[in-house]
Parts: sequence; C-alpha cells; structure tokens
Amino acid sequence: MAKCELCGKRPRVGNNVSHANNRTKRRFSPNIQRKVVYIDGQRRRMKICTRCLRTLGKTK
Repeated sequence: MAKCELCGKRPRVGNNVSHANNRTKRRFSPNIQRKVVYIDGQRRRMKICTRCLRTLGKTK
C-alpha cells in the first residue's frame, strides 16, 4: 500500500462517473517516490509523496 512516511498520505477512494452517471469505485493513489533524505544530518531512504519532496526542496 502506498503511504508517505512524512505526512502519512494514503490512497483515497472515490467514484468513476460515466456519461450515463453510473458510479463505480476507484482509488486515488498518492505519487510515492523512494528518495534519500537527510534528516538531522543522517541519511535515510524514505518513501515520500511528491508534495513533501517539493516542500523539502524549498527548505534548502
């Protein structure tokens, strides 16, 4: 299961809605990437979402 180790973002559920307004369940998965992140000077490999990756890039 996709889960961001920083913010805890997980897959959400919703509906596919057809032109005839038929509804079937679907999943919206977060965009999870495996990256090496430096936290308190220590190197750690984490699975983080691209939103967190972007935020980390802005703090440098």
